Amino acid sequence: MSDPVRPQSVLDLAATAGRLREEVRASPPLTHCITNAVVTGFTANVLLALGAAPAMVDIVGEAEAFAGAASGVLINLGTPTPEQREAGREAVAGALAAGTPWVLDPVAIGTLPVRTALAHELAALRPTAIRGNASEILALAGRTAGGRGVDATDGTEAAADAARELAGRHGAVVAVSGPVDLLTDGSRVIRIANGHELLTRVTGGGCALGAVMAAFLGAARGTATDALTAVAAAALVYTVAAEQAAEVSRGPGSFAVALLDAMSAVTPADIAARARVEEGTR
Repeated sequence: MSDPVRPQSVLDLAATAGRLREEVRASPPLTHCITNAVVTGFTANVLLALGAAPAMVDIVGEAEAFAGAASGVLINLGTPTPEQREAGREAVAGALAAGTPWVLDPVAIGTLPVRTALAHELAALRPTAIRGNASEILALAGRTAGGRGVDATDGTEAAADAARELAGRHGAVVAVSGPVDLLTDGSRVIRIANGHELLTRVTGGGCALGAVMAAFLGAARGTATDALTAVAAAALVYTVAAEQAAEVSRGPGSFAVALLDAMSAVTPADIAARARVEEGTR
Protein backbone atom coordinates (compact mmCIF):
# COMPACT_ATOMS: atom_id res chain seq x y z
CA MET A 1 0.00 0.00 0.00
CA SER A 2 1.38 3.41 -0.93
CA ASP A 3 1.50 6.11 1.70
CA PRO A 4 -2.15 7.18 2.01
CA VAL A 5 -3.43 10.72 2.02
CA ARG A 6 -3.87 11.82 5.61
CA PRO A 7 -7.33 13.36 6.02
CA GLN A 8 -8.38 14.93 9.30
CA SER A 9 -9.81 11.62 10.54
CA VAL A 10 -6.36 10.05 10.27
CA LEU A 11 -4.76 12.89 12.18
CA ASP A 12 -7.47 12.43 14.80
CA LEU A 13 -6.66 8.72 15.11
CA ALA A 14 -2.96 9.42 15.59
CA ALA A 15 -3.77 12.03 18.23
CA THR A 16 -6.15 9.66 20.01
CA ALA A 17 -3.53 6.92 19.93
CA GLY A 18 -1.06 9.29 21.56
CA ARG A 19 -3.56 10.31 24.24
CA LEU A 20 -4.51 6.73 25.06
CA ARG A 21 -0.86 5.73 25.14
CA GLU A 22 -0.27 8.42 27.78
CA GLU A 23 -3.43 7.37 29.66
CA VAL A 24 -2.07 3.84 29.93
CA ARG A 25 1.11 5.24 31.48
CA ALA A 26 -0.77 7.52 33.87
CA SER A 27 -3.45 5.10 35.06
CA PRO A 28 -2.22 1.58 34.33
CA PRO A 29 -5.14 -0.56 33.17
CA LEU A 30 -5.24 -3.94 34.89
CA THR A 31 -5.19 -6.28 31.89
CA HIS A 32 -6.34 -9.83 32.56
CA CYS A 33 -4.85 -12.26 30.04
CA ILE A 34 -5.82 -15.87 29.61
CA THR A 35 -3.29 -16.63 26.94
CA ASN A 36 -1.20 -19.44 25.58
CA ALA A 37 1.75 -20.99 27.37
CA VAL A 38 4.19 -20.12 24.57
CA VAL A 39 3.72 -16.35 24.88
CA THR A 40 2.76 -15.64 28.49
CA GLY A 41 6.05 -14.04 29.52
CA PHE A 42 6.47 -12.02 26.34
CA THR A 43 2.89 -10.74 26.52
CA ALA A 44 3.31 -9.69 30.15
CA ASN A 45 6.55 -7.88 29.32
CA VAL A 46 4.97 -6.03 26.40
CA LEU A 47 2.17 -4.84 28.68
CA LEU A 48 4.64 -3.79 31.37
CA ALA A 49 6.72 -1.90 28.80
CA LEU A 50 3.58 -0.14 27.59
CA GLY A 51 2.77 0.87 31.16
CA ALA A 52 -0.17 -1.47 31.74
CA ALA A 53 -0.54 -3.92 34.63
CA PRO A 54 -0.65 -7.51 33.34
CA ALA A 55 -2.23 -10.42 35.21
CA MET A 56 -2.22 -13.97 33.85
CA VAL A 57 -5.03 -15.47 35.92
CA ASP A 58 -6.15 -18.70 34.27
CA ILE A 59 -7.25 -20.69 37.32
CA VAL A 60 -10.82 -22.00 37.44
CA GLY A 61 -12.55 -20.41 40.41
CA GLU A 62 -10.53 -17.19 40.18
CA ALA A 63 -10.88 -16.08 36.56
CA GLU A 64 -14.45 -14.80 36.78
CA ALA A 65 -13.89 -12.58 39.81
CA PHE A 66 -10.63 -11.26 38.42
CA ALA A 67 -12.16 -10.37 35.06
CA GLY A 68 -14.82 -8.38 36.84
CA ALA A 69 -12.15 -6.33 38.60
CA ALA A 70 -9.93 -5.86 35.54
CA SER A 71 -9.92 -2.94 33.11
CA GLY A 72 -9.70 -5.22 30.06
CA VAL A 73 -9.57 -8.95 29.33
CA LEU A 74 -7.85 -11.03 26.64
CA ILE A 75 -8.93 -14.58 25.80
CA ASN A 76 -6.29 -16.20 23.57
CA LEU A 77 -6.91 -19.75 22.33
CA GLY A 78 -3.32 -20.68 21.53
CA THR A 79 -3.02 -23.57 24.03
CA PRO A 80 -6.61 -24.27 25.15
CA THR A 81 -6.11 -26.87 27.87
CA PRO A 82 -9.26 -28.06 29.65
CA GLU A 83 -8.56 -25.76 32.61
CA GLN A 84 -7.85 -22.79 30.36
CA ARG A 85 -11.05 -23.39 28.41
CA GLU A 86 -13.14 -23.32 31.57
CA ALA A 87 -11.21 -20.35 32.96
CA GLY A 88 -11.85 -18.52 29.68
CA ARG A 89 -15.57 -19.14 29.98
CA GLU A 90 -15.46 -17.88 33.57
CA ALA A 91 -13.52 -14.76 32.59
CA VAL A 92 -15.97 -13.91 29.81
CA ALA A 93 -18.87 -14.30 32.25
CA GLY A 94 -17.14 -11.99 34.71
CA ALA A 95 -16.33 -9.45 32.02
CA LEU A 96 -19.90 -9.41 30.72
CA ALA A 97 -21.36 -9.02 34.20
CA ALA A 98 -19.04 -6.10 35.00
CA GLY A 99 -19.11 -4.43 31.59
CA THR A 100 -15.40 -5.07 31.15
CA PRO A 101 -14.23 -4.91 27.51
CA TRP A 102 -12.74 -8.16 26.28
CA VAL A 103 -10.78 -9.35 23.27
CA LEU A 104 -11.00 -12.78 21.62
CA ASP A 105 -7.92 -14.08 19.78
CA PRO A 106 -8.97 -17.28 17.92
CA VAL A 107 -5.48 -18.67 17.40
CA ALA A 108 -5.09 -21.40 14.75
CA ILE A 109 -8.79 -22.16 14.43
CA GLY A 110 -10.24 -23.94 11.44
CA THR A 111 -9.10 -27.54 11.17
CA LEU A 112 -8.43 -27.99 14.91
CA PRO A 113 -11.79 -29.00 16.43
CA VAL A 114 -11.44 -28.10 20.12
CA ARG A 115 -10.32 -24.52 19.70
CA THR A 116 -12.59 -23.95 16.70
CA ALA A 117 -15.71 -24.94 18.63
CA LEU A 118 -14.62 -22.81 21.59
CA ALA A 119 -13.95 -19.80 19.35
CA HIS A 120 -17.49 -19.97 17.95
CA GLU A 121 -18.92 -20.40 21.44
CA LEU A 122 -17.08 -17.36 22.79
CA ALA A 123 -17.67 -15.20 19.71
CA ALA A 124 -21.42 -15.66 20.22
CA LEU A 125 -21.01 -13.93 23.61
CA ARG A 126 -20.27 -10.63 21.84
CA PRO A 127 -16.61 -9.80 22.51
CA THR A 128 -15.66 -6.16 22.31
CA ALA A 129 -13.01 -7.06 19.73
CA ILE A 130 -11.82 -10.08 17.77
CA ARG A 131 -8.19 -10.10 16.62
CA GLY A 132 -6.64 -12.64 14.30
CA ASN A 133 -4.78 -13.17 11.08
CA ALA A 134 -6.69 -13.37 7.82
CA SER A 135 -7.03 -17.16 7.83
CA GLU A 136 -8.33 -17.18 11.41
CA ILE A 137 -10.92 -14.50 10.65
CA LEU A 138 -12.04 -16.34 7.51
CA ALA A 139 -12.35 -19.58 9.49
CA LEU A 140 -14.37 -17.89 12.26
CA ALA A 141 -16.72 -16.53 9.59
CA GLY A 142 -17.07 -20.02 8.10
CA ARG A 143 -15.44 -19.03 4.82
CA THR A 144 -12.38 -21.36 4.87
CA ALA A 145 -10.87 -24.19 6.91
CA GLY A 146 -8.17 -21.92 8.37
CA GLY A 147 -4.46 -21.47 7.79
CA ARG A 148 -1.38 -23.56 8.46
CA GLY A 149 -1.31 -23.75 12.24
CA VAL A 150 -0.76 -20.21 13.52
CA ASP A 151 0.38 -19.00 10.08
CA ALA A 152 -2.02 -17.28 7.70
CA THR A 153 -2.34 -18.63 4.19
CA ASP A 154 -4.65 -15.80 3.12
CA GLY A 155 -4.01 -12.09 2.58
CA THR A 156 -5.58 -9.40 4.73
CA GLU A 157 -7.82 -8.06 1.95
CA ALA A 158 -9.19 -11.56 1.34
CA ALA A 159 -10.70 -11.38 4.82
CA ALA A 160 -12.23 -7.89 4.48
CA ASP A 161 -15.77 -9.06 3.76
CA ALA A 162 -15.55 -11.78 6.43
CA ALA A 163 -14.35 -9.20 8.97
CA ARG A 164 -17.29 -6.90 8.24
CA GLU A 165 -19.67 -9.86 8.44
CA LEU A 166 -18.28 -10.96 11.82
CA ALA A 167 -18.43 -7.42 13.16
CA GLY A 168 -22.08 -7.14 12.23
CA ARG A 169 -22.96 -10.62 13.48
CA HIS A 170 -21.30 -10.31 16.89
CA GLY A 171 -21.30 -6.56 17.52
CA ALA A 172 -17.51 -6.61 17.75
CA VAL A 173 -14.62 -4.68 16.31
CA VAL A 174 -12.73 -7.14 14.09
CA ALA A 175 -8.98 -6.61 13.61
CA VAL A 176 -7.23 -8.55 10.84
CA SER A 177 -3.46 -8.50 11.33
CA GLY A 178 -1.09 -8.62 8.37
CA PRO A 179 1.36 -6.48 6.40
CA VAL A 180 -1.47 -3.94 6.38
CA ASP A 181 -3.80 -4.29 9.36
CA LEU A 182 -7.52 -4.02 8.60
CA LEU A 183 -9.95 -3.08 11.35
CA THR A 184 -13.72 -2.69 11.09
CA ASP A 185 -16.86 -2.30 13.16
CA GLY A 186 -18.98 -3.47 10.25
CA SER A 187 -19.37 -0.05 8.65
CA ARG A 188 -16.13 1.89 9.09
CA VAL A 189 -12.89 0.32 7.88
CA ILE A 190 -9.42 1.43 9.00
CA ARG A 191 -6.20 0.22 7.40
CA ILE A 192 -2.84 0.67 9.12
CA ALA A 193 0.29 0.19 7.02
CA ASN A 194 2.79 0.52 9.88
CA GLY A 195 4.75 -2.39 11.30
CA HIS A 196 7.62 -4.65 10.30
CA GLU A 197 8.04 -8.23 9.12
CA LEU A 198 10.21 -9.03 12.16
CA LEU A 199 6.96 -9.18 14.15
CA THR A 200 6.34 -12.49 12.37
CA ARG A 201 9.77 -13.82 13.41
CA VAL A 202 9.15 -13.49 17.16
CA THR A 203 6.90 -15.84 19.09
CA GLY A 204 3.99 -13.83 20.43
CA GLY A 205 4.13 -10.89 18.05
CA GLY A 206 0.44 -11.17 17.21
CA CYS A 207 -0.69 -12.52 20.58
CA ALA A 208 0.84 -9.57 22.42
CA LEU A 209 -1.08 -7.20 20.16
CA GLY A 210 -4.35 -8.69 21.41
CA ALA A 211 -3.26 -7.88 24.97
CA VAL A 212 -2.35 -4.32 23.98
CA MET A 213 -5.81 -3.94 22.47
CA ALA A 214 -7.37 -5.10 25.75
CA ALA A 215 -5.24 -2.56 27.63
CA PHE A 216 -6.27 0.28 25.32
CA LEU A 217 -9.93 -0.67 25.58
CA GLY A 218 -9.52 -0.56 29.34
CA ALA A 219 -7.84 2.83 29.18
CA ALA A 220 -10.66 4.12 26.96
CA ARG A 221 -13.40 3.23 29.47
CA GLY A 222 -15.17 6.33 30.67
CA THR A 223 -13.98 8.38 27.71
CA ALA A 224 -15.76 9.28 24.48
CA THR A 225 -13.48 6.94 22.51
CA ASP A 226 -15.39 4.25 20.63
CA ALA A 227 -14.17 0.68 20.52
CA LEU A 228 -12.97 0.78 16.89
CA THR A 229 -10.88 3.86 17.54
CA ALA A 230 -9.40 2.37 20.74
CA VAL A 231 -8.49 -0.89 19.01
CA ALA A 232 -7.03 0.94 16.00
CA ALA A 233 -5.05 3.18 18.35
CA ALA A 234 -3.58 0.09 20.01
CA ALA A 235 -2.58 -1.37 16.65
CA LEU A 236 -1.04 1.93 15.58
CA VAL A 237 1.06 2.33 18.72
CA TYR A 238 2.22 -1.29 18.55
CA THR A 239 3.19 -1.18 14.88
CA VAL A 240 4.95 2.19 15.17
CA ALA A 241 6.97 0.76 18.07
CA ALA A 242 7.78 -2.28 15.89
CA GLU A 243 9.17 0.00 13.18
CA GLN A 244 11.32 1.81 15.72
CA ALA A 245 12.56 -1.50 17.13
CA ALA A 246 13.44 -2.86 13.68
CA GLU A 247 15.62 0.17 12.97
CA VAL A 248 17.99 -0.75 15.81
CA SER A 249 17.82 -4.54 15.49
CA ARG A 250 20.15 -7.04 13.84
CA GLY A 251 17.59 -9.84 13.71
CA PRO A 252 14.71 -11.49 15.61
CA GLY A 253 16.56 -11.83 18.93
CA SER A 254 17.58 -8.21 19.24
CA PHE A 255 14.20 -7.16 17.81
CA ALA A 256 12.30 -8.84 20.65
CA VAL A 257 14.28 -6.85 23.21
CA ALA A 258 14.15 -3.65 21.17
CA LEU A 259 10.36 -3.95 20.86
CA LEU A 260 10.02 -3.82 24.65
CA ASP A 261 12.24 -0.73 24.74
CA ALA A 262 10.25 0.90 21.94
CA MET A 263 6.91 0.14 23.61
CA SER A 264 8.20 1.90 26.68
CA ALA A 265 9.67 4.89 24.85
CA VAL A 266 7.21 5.57 21.99
CA THR A 267 5.69 9.06 22.24
CA PRO A 268 2.62 10.78 20.83
CA ALA A 269 4.97 12.73 18.54
CA ASP A 270 6.43 9.47 17.18
CA ILE A 271 2.95 8.15 16.49
CA ALA A 272 1.83 11.32 14.71
CA ALA A 273 4.99 11.46 12.60
CA ARG A 274 4.90 7.81 11.50
CA ALA A 275 1.18 7.00 11.20
CA ARG A 276 0.28 5.51 7.81
CA VAL A 277 -3.46 5.10 8.01
CA GLU A 278 -6.47 5.30 5.75
CA GLU A 279 -10.14 5.14 6.68
CA GLY A 280 -13.25 4.48 4.65
CA THR A 281 -16.28 2.23 4.37
CA ARG A 282 -14.73 -0.50 2.16
